[in-house]
Formats: sequence, C-alpha cells, structure tokens
Amino acid sequence: LQVDLWQPSSAFHIVEGMVTDVRVPQNTSRSLLPYLQQANIQYTILISDLQKAIENQTGLRSYRNRRSLSGYNYEVYHSLEEIQGWMHHLNKTHSDLVHMFSVGKSYEGRPLFVLKLGKRSQPYKKAVWIDCGIHAREWIGPAFCQWFVKEALQTYQTDPAMRKMLTQLYFYIMPVFNVDGYHFSWTNDRFWRKTRSKNTRFRCHGVDANRNWKVKWCDEGASFHPCDDTYCGPFPESEPEVKAVAHFLRKHRKQIKAYLSFHAYAQMLLYPYSYKYATIPNFSCVESAAYNAVNALQSAYGIRYRYGPASSTLYVSSGSSMDWAYKNGIPYAFAFELRDTGHFGFLLPETLIKPTCTETMLAVKNITLHLLKKCH
Repeated sequence: LQVDLWQPSSAFHIVEGMVTDVRVPQNTSRSLLPYLQQANIQYTILISDLQKAIENQTGLRSYRNRRSLSGYNYEVYHSLEEIQGWMHHLNKTHSDLVHMFSVGKSYEGRPLFVLKLGKRSQPYKKAVWIDCGIHAREWIGPAFCQWFVKEALQTYQTDPAMRKMLTQLYFYIMPVFNVDGYHFSWTNDRFWRKTRSKNTRFRCHGVDANRNWKVKWCDEGASFHPCDDTYCGPFPESEPEVKAVAHFLRKHRKQIKAYLSFHAYAQMLLYPYSYKYATIPNFSCVESAAYNAVNALQSAYGIRYRYGPASSTLYVSSGSSMDWAYKNGIPYAFAFELRDTGHFGFLLPETLIKPTCTETMLAVKNITLHLLKKCH
C-alpha cells in the first residue's frame, strides 16, 4: 500500500505506540481500513474528503480577489508570484527599512529572494536569519514570514521592542526557500514536499531540502532513494537552493547570531542536535531561550508547544539546515513546527493564519530580545 506519510516524514521513524498521520488515495482506504481493524491498530479519520478540504482551504479565490483594504491580505495564502510581487513592492515603498536581493537561482531558474530588514543605524550589526517554506506543502511557513515583515513595518514606530530589534539588528528573511516546490504545490500537487530537480536514473523529482545540508549528510532519518520524501540528494548541497543559502550564511557567519527556520506541523520549538542525541555546548542559553519563547507563545491563545533538542523531541534526522547553521558558528539555531498537531495537518485553514502568526510572533520577538541580552 502506497501512503503519503504526513507525520513522521519517514517510515524509518515509526515505532510501536506512536501516532502517525497518513494520506491514502480513496481506493487504497477501502483495503487499508479492514487491514487496520484486523491488525488491531486504532485509527481515526481526520479528513474524510481531502479534495473538499483543499478547496475549502484556499476559499473561492477569484471573487475575494485576496486583497484586503490596505492592498495585501496577510490572512490568506499567496502564490509564489504574489509573494514575489509583494517583496518587490515593499522594496520600493519601504526603502528605509527594506532591501531586497537574490542569493541565487533555483533549479528551474527562479530567483531566490531575501529581504534584509532593519535600520541602517550603524556600520556593523548582528543579524538574524529567518527562512520559511523549505518544504513546499507547509504553506503556513511563508504566511508567517510575510506576517513577520508586516508586523515589523507596521509596529516599528509604536512598539519599543520592535524598534530596538530593527535598530540593533538586521533580519534576513527568505519567505519561500523552496520556490520551485512551492510553485508546484500550487499548480500540480498540493502535498509536494521536495525541490523539483530531476533525477536521471529514476523518474522521480526532487530532494528533501532539509536533508541536503553538509552535516552528517544522509545518515539516520534520511533516504538514499530518489523517490522517497526524505531523499538526501546525490551529494550535500546538490540543490542550488541549499547551496545558495549555505554560501550566503557561510559568508555572513560572523554577523549572523541566530538562525530560525519555519516548518509545519507539530507545535514544537526545536534546537540542535537533530542528527544525534547529544547536548549542545551552549545548551543552558538555548534551552532558556526556548522555554521563554514557548511561554510567550502560549500567552496568546493557550497553545502549548513542546520544546527541546530535535532528535529527542521530534526524531533523529541528518543533513538539516538547523544543525548545519549551528555547526557553522550560529549560536542560536531553531526550527519551529507551527500549528497544528494533525487535525488539519498541512491544510491549516486561512482563518487560523492570524492566530498562528500572532502567537509565533511573540516567540520570535522573545528569542530575538534574548539574543540581545548576551547569553552565549
């Protein structure tokens, strides 16, 4: 039976007593459910008609025009074209705080745009890197990256904490890391995860961009098979997107003090290591930052996030961007797994964009201010 694993990402991680989320084609479910009953495996149907759920998620786009009164609606999901148009627009209209640039090109030749956010107050400033959308189907990620930028620009004048952040730091924000995959998840397959590079020997596309980094590459939690969702690629940094970002981070490693990557779904705040069960040298700093961030997040709507080292909190996975960033001298490296815990999975409704982003914003501000307090 071919199933699409939503949680965990690979069958390798499944152990006895664990809850797993799977997507099955309609015809498969007819044989799967009796099998589960026979095997005495409890199951719940979370989404009975996935097609309907997909249609509900993005709403009737055309008549809503997906614009709010101010011109851009942050409470709906946006296509790659719209996100890039939005970036261009901010670059023009907020040139005092925003500078847009490209770190390279994707496999299919799309520019990899990053927004540099911050007041040009002093010649040298520490920086925070934020990326969203490493995995194509996790749409709430890019929605959060855009929300973060909106909040920064809207509250810079009125919120002393935000002003402090933008005065003392630069933020490098990459709203869509995996541009080809994200585009493909809008046009062809809503549940596409990987990049879109072609494999000559197998007719399978794509590499898991979060297993393609040069840190314990293709060890535990990654697959050598090109058709798997967690395929690590033919070699580390084989994906132009990963190579471009790794190059940028290496070049700015002295300046960048925090690396934040946004994923979905699980409601977790993870820090290194992901590839092994071991304690990082600056554990107490990072752990207290995570503890405070999770508490700040919970204060908004009571949503509890689990936090801890990725290996023991989620599962062991090698070749991740977070581990790589940490290994390359960025002392604060975190991966967020945003809402929810499986009820909607990757199809988080647009009505939940605002609460999800609002609470996540509190956590990110908390980590950022912690960083300025000097605990390494």
